[in-house]
Amino acid sequence: MSTINRGTYQEDAGVQRRRWLILIVLNLFTFMSTLDGSIVNIALPVLSGKLGLPIAQVEWVTTGYLMAICSVILFFGRLGDIVGKIKLFKIGTVVFIAGSLLCGLSGSLPLLVASRIVQALGAAMTMANSQGIVTDIFPATERGKALGLIGTFVSLGSIAGPSLGGIIVSNLGWEYIFWVNVPIGLIAIGLGWKVLPKDLIRVQARIDIPGSLLFACFIVPLFAGLLLGQQHGYGNPGILLALGAATLALIAFLWVELRKPEPLLQLNLFKNPLFSLSILCGFLVFAANFCFNIIAPFYTQSMLGLSPSSAGVLLMLFPICMVVVAPLSGALSDKIGSELLTFAGLIVMVIAQFGLARLHDGSPVALVGVWIGMLGIGSGMFQSPNNSLVMSTVPRTQLGSAGSVNSLVRNIGMVVGITIATTTLFHVMSGLAGHRVTGLVKGRPDIFLAGMHVVFITSASICLAAAVLTGWRFVRTKRVRVEVKRRRPEEGRG
Repeated sequence: MSTINRGTYQEDAGVQRRRWLILIVLNLFTFMSTLDGSIVNIALPVLSGKLGLPIAQVEWVTTGYLMAICSVILFFGRLGDIVGKIKLFKIGTVVFIAGSLLCGLSGSLPLLVASRIVQALGAAMTMANSQGIVTDIFPATERGKALGLIGTFVSLGSIAGPSLGGIIVSNLGWEYIFWVNVPIGLIAIGLGWKVLPKDLIRVQARIDIPGSLLFACFIVPLFAGLLLGQQHGYGNPGILLALGAATLALIAFLWVELRKPEPLLQLNLFKNPLFSLSILCGFLVFAANFCFNIIAPFYTQSMLGLSPSSAGVLLMLFPICMVVVAPLSGALSDKIGSELLTFAGLIVMVIAQFGLARLHDGSPVALVGVWIGMLGIGSGMFQSPNNSLVMSTVPRTQLGSAGSVNSLVRNIGMVVGITIATTTLFHVMSGLAGHRVTGLVKGRPDIFLAGMHVVFITSASICLAAAVLTGWRFVRTKRVRVEVKRRRPEEGRG
C-alpha cells in the first residue's frame, strides 16, 4: 500500500480563507440527513393511511434507511481514503438529492424503500467522509470548534424535523418531506463544487469486496433481529436465527479482515487505546441518549398529560442546550484539551439521568425541564471534544476510515439504545402486569413509571461506565504529560 501526498491544506492560503465556507457546505448535508430521519418519523402515520398499510410495515421506510447507511458506511469511508474523501463527498451529495427526488415520486412501499436506500447510499458517502475532511482542512487549534459545529447541525436537524415535518405534511403532503431536500441540496452542491478543494491525500489500495459483503451480512440481520425482536420477542425462532446469522457473519468478517493486507476496517486503528476508548464512550453515550429519546415522549404526554405540541417544546430543551454548548465545548477543547471536558460532560449526564429516574406522574414540568436541559448540556460538553479525540489520534491516510467508524458507532448506538429501552421497559411492565405488555396499560400509570425508572437507572449506569473510562483516560494522559515534562529537563542536563 502506498500513499499519494501533495502537501497539506494548512499550507494552502486559499483553502484556509474558505475553510468556514467549506464547513457550511459539509454541515448543510449533515443537517439534511439528520432532518430527513426525524421528518420521516412524524409522517409515518400519514404514509400508513396513504399507502393502506399497517405502521409495522411502513416503519421499514425508516429502518431500511438506517440499515443501508450502517451496511455501507465503512466501505465508503475506506473508499474515501482511496479515491479521495472530497471526491466521494461530492458524489454522495448528488446521490442523496436524487434519492430524495425519487422518494417523493414513489407510489408504493417497495419503491419508497428502494428510493430510501438510494438516499441512504448518498447520506453514507457524506457521513463517512465529512469528519475526515474537517480534520484534514482545519488546523489543530480550530479542529474541536469545527467538529463541534458538526454536532450542532446534527442537533438542529433533530429540532427542526418534528415541527417542519408537521407543517409540510399538513399543508403540502408527505412527498414534500423528501422534496424539501432538493432545492437546499442543489444550492449546497453548487456551492460545494465551487469551494471544496481537490484531494491531496489518497491511498493506493484495493477495495475489500469480501469484507464489505460480510459486514453487510452482519448489519442487516443484526438490525432486523433487534428491531423486530421488540415486536415479537427475542425468543422467536426467526429472531434467534437472524441474530445467530449476524454473529457468524461478524466472526467471518473479523477472520477475513485480520488476514487481508488491505482490509475494509483498519483494525490497527483499535491498537490506539485513545481511539478505541473514545469510540467506545461515544457508543455508550448514544445508546444512553436514545434510551431517553424513546421513553420521554410517552412520559411527557401520557404521564404528565401534556399536549403533543407542549411536550415537543419541553423535549426541545435537550437539542437546544446541546446546540448552545457543543460549539463552546469544541472551542474550549482546542485550548485546554478534550479529556477533562468529556469527563465533566458525562458526570453532568449521569446526574441528569438519575434525576429523570426519580420523576413520577406528579412531577413539576419545570423540574422535568431542568433534567432534560442538563442532559443536553452534558451531551454537548461530551460530543465535540470526543469527536476531536477520535479524529486527532489517527494518521491522515486513515481519516476516512476513522470518520466512518465514528458515524457507524453513532448509528449502532441509536439502535442499541432503542432496543435497551424498549426491552427493559416492556420486561418490567410485563412482570408487574402478569402478562406480556408492549404498550401502555390503561389506568395503570404506576406500571409504566416503574419500567421508566429502571430504564433511566440503566442509562445512567451506561453513562457512569463511560465516565469511569474517561476519568481513567484523563488521569492516564495527565500522568504521561507530567512524565514527558519531567524527562525533558533531565535529558537537557544529560
